[in-house]
Amino acid sequence: MRLVWRGTALNDLKAIISYIAERNVAAARRLQDDIEACAERLPDHPFMYRRGRVAGTREAVVHPNYILVYHVGEDVIEIVNVMHSRRLYP
Repeated sequence: MRLVWRGTALNDLKAIISYIAERNVAAARRLQDDIEACAERLPDHPFMYRRGRVAGTREAVVHPNYILVYHVGEDVIEIVNVMHSRRLYP
């Protein structure tokens, strides 16, 4: 399986990391590393995380405040969104 990030998910990740980096660069780096490491594990274990609130998605809680939303396809895992856990979703 291959891993693909939607443009919107990459934009979300960039905005989150930029916001945190304004306050704490080290924390931003750690969070980015954690999110990327979680995503990189998905091709080997696509059903490791809970079913998503939107049909056809799954959600990995990367940090108590951040969730990685993804879709498992036939031969691809698509990162759909990176979001704060308090954000209204879907």
